[in-house]
Amino acid sequence: MKFTIPSINIFLFFKLPSVWWCGIRVKEISSKSCRANVRLGWFNKNPFKSLFWAVQGMASELTTGMLIMQAITKSKKNISMLVLNNKANFSKKAKGLISFNCYQGEKINEVINRLLESKKPQTLWVKSVGKDESGDVVSSFEFEWTLMLKK
Repeated sequence: MKFTIPSINIFLFFKLPSVWWCGIRVKEISSKSCRANVRLGWFNKNPFKSLFWAVQGMASELTTGMLIMQAITKSKKNISMLVLNNKANFSKKAKGLISFNCYQGEKINEVINRLLESKKPQTLWVKSVGKDESGDVVSSFEFEWTLMLKK
């Protein structure tokens, strides 16, 4: 897969339809960071008129997972990835447009390189933070990913 905004969002439609239907879209990606946006709407709200926590989790996991997928693709190796654990913190009601950002692309690349050198499974914690239009943090998520060379 090419890691362009249109190709990623087409990928979401076909491979992660629940992400797509909830309105989560990748807006920026580089080797160092990934940003996904989601706007509060009828389909993704909770009874308290804010963004459902699971939608926030999907958006944040997407930013971390896209960076890992991109690094795997660049490595040209067959590497599996899986979430082992996650942690979440909610600090404010998520209303309006929420942007989730992960800035740990360099850390991910280092772990991929370590995996390729050692050939032993690697784990890493990757963080994504969601902010509203005012720049206030509404939630932050950390995901423990495991990476392993496939045979």
